[in-house]
Amino acid sequence: MHIRMKIWRQESGQDTGKMLDYELADVNPDMSFLEMLDMLNEQLLEQGQRAIEFDHDCREGICGQCGMMINGRAHGPLKNTTTCQLHMRSFRDGDTIYIEPFRATAFPVKCDLKIDRSAFDRVIQAGGYISVNTGQAPEANSIPIGHPVAEAAFDAAACIGCGACVAVCKNSSAVLFTSAKVTHLVLLPQGEVEAQERVRHMVDQMDAEGFGHCSNTEACEAECPQQISVLHIARMNWEYNKAQLLKK
Repeated sequence: MHIRMKIWRQESGQDTGKMLDYELADVNPDMSFLEMLDMLNEQLLEQGQRAIEFDHDCREGICGQCGMMINGRAHGPLKNTTTCQLHMRSFRDGDTIYIEPFRATAFPVKCDLKIDRSAFDRVIQAGGYISVNTGQAPEANSIPIGHPVAEAAFDAAACIGCGACVAVCKNSSAVLFTSAKVTHLVLLPQGEVEAQERVRHMVDQMDAEGFGHCSNTEACEAECPQQISVLHIARMNWEYNKAQLLKK
């Protein structure tokens, strides 16, 4: 395959970026999208040019690091697929592919396609955890949890924090991410003790980071590679309002 690309290049967060044109020949359709970028970087380095920087880690659709906008869509044309799991057979010979970083005030560009997603880390630090006594692991059957509840909690916990929900929301809202983290803990007995404090702190931190309000378009669920449901947002709103009413 012969592929043309228009890729966002930006030296640092202080610089003004721009789209630059690239071409790559002999692209194997079975290459992953990131392998194609690796191939392009090898070509650039051989030519004495700076490689294109982009986030990646596991390349197995688990870590959530590889997000980027591909032809205007978060992670590319395939539904429920991360960028690293996207393959070049999803494109055609001679295609021009537009590649940009996720855009949001809370996700500043660091370099090229790399963004700073530490705002998500701070939302988690605000309350996305449970407090337990350290020591020997408790007996697994000491706190029985019904299968439907366990499955619902696991569905929420499947969020990988890639940020696609923020990138596709016209308000750059992080409510799908935050609600998934709130829901997966509040459904379990271990998370009930700090439920009220957790949801207040996480929502307040989300707002402090500069994320917008929910747009109610559900674009976040449509583009989420893990199919996180917007029903979690309703659950978070309910938990937040309850916490505010019961606040001492």
